[in-house]
Amino acid sequence: MPDGKLIYLSLGSNLGDRAANLESAIAALPEIGVRVLRRSALYETEPVDFLAQPWFLNCVVEAETSLPPELLLAALQGIERQMGSRKLVARGPRLIDLDVLFYDSAVLRTAEIEIPHPRMAERRFVLVPLAELAPELRHPVFQSTIAELLRTTRDTSVVRVWEPHPCGTSSK
Repeated sequence: MPDGKLIYLSLGSNLGDRAANLESAIAALPEIGVRVLRRSALYETEPVDFLAQPWFLNCVVEAETSLPPELLLAALQGIERQMGSRKLVARGPRLIDLDVLFYDSAVLRTAEIEIPHPRMAERRFVLVPLAELAPELRHPVFQSTIAELLRTTRDTSVVRVWEPHPCGTSSK
């Protein structure tokens, strides 16, 4: 991918087999022209905004793509649809949710997509796994590193490394 752009994607699931959902979504990325370079650990995270729902598993993927941002978003939404994810409640339960956090150092605001992701600095479930991969990555709008954004976020929700239980279930 000689003209590939460095991207960061956030993935989340809180319905069904959350870990398998994340694995399936990551496995589908190469099929849409996204080459995964690195991925964070899986984190079990407390819901924010809409609290009456199961806890999530989240992770962040560092990848490369030649797709322009709008086509990347459409392809990610295609993976969500293919996996059967439906967004019935805003910020509610999800089989799989895929978000573009960064697309190189681009700043893009259209009706379809905002890059960098507009709420990432308010979301520990994004910042913690992103800081695992790229703590010194600089946000092109805030001019702060991811580590600095994590230290200063007002979000106090629980984000912990996920340890699957021997029987395959989690604690929440």
